[in-house]
Amino acid sequence: MSTASVEHIEADEYGVVRIRGKRTKVIQIVMDKMAHAWSPEEIQKQYPHLSLAEVHAAFAYYYDHQDDLDERIRQDRSTADALRSKQGESNVQACGS
Repeated sequence: MSTASVEHIEADEYGVVRIRGKRTKVIQIVMDKMAHAWSPEEIQKQYPHLSLAEVHAAFAYYYDHQDDLDERIRQDRSTADALRSKQGESNVQACGS
């Protein structure tokens, strides 16, 4: 694994950036902030295995690499949307109708 510029961050051989020694991806933390408008303190409550310093490090990494990570988020959402439309209505959705 290669180390990113922030002490609490590391990237694996596939370029996936995580909190050092944890399975939590930086992109997960960023997407939670986008989806829920959570503060770093609220994110730390939601991820109790992370320190507040690790949460802030995730945001520091994000802001240093914002264009790349935003593009990855767009690609992931596009892929998810395409898979959802290809699959059609789920059994759960059908039961609710």
